[in-house]
Amino acid sequence: MGEPIYEYTLNITGMPEYGVSFEELMSGKTKLPPEGARFDVAFAGEVIGSKIRGTLTGVDYLHIRADGRFQLDVHAQITTEDGSKISLKADGVAIPRKDSTISDLRENVTLFSSSKDYTWVNTIQVWSVGTVDIATKVIYLAGYSF
Repeated sequence: MGEPIYEYTLNITGMPEYGVSFEELMSGKTKLPPEGARFDVAFAGEVIGSKIRGTLTGVDYLHIRADGRFQLDVHAQITTEDGSKISLKADGVAIPRKDSTISDLRENVTLFSSSKDYTWVNTIQVWSVGTVDIATKVIYLAGYSF
């Protein structure tokens, strides 16, 4: 793998629905509409790493496409322990496990900051892997730079 940049464990703090119940869709009680479905998954939690430590808050504008792909569109901010801000933008996929509340996550992440101690994040590419458990509402991701 690459150089570890961070790990985070987040709690899902809200999820507006736009005409389709996420729970009913995941349980099979409701079919995916022809246009797909959209959910705004809000989250917050702790970031740990050798170079970045702090808190992360944001939203994943999740789109479940008509073909069944779970498309991620993450917009978040990291507030470091020293009060600096790092913007986090990610896209990727969630891959539901069969007969499970857990999905595997794969993300392509871009970080940005003008804070002098964190401008190094502007030049790296981060790939994150992890899971989300809808039953416990917990997201775990580890980010690596290559």
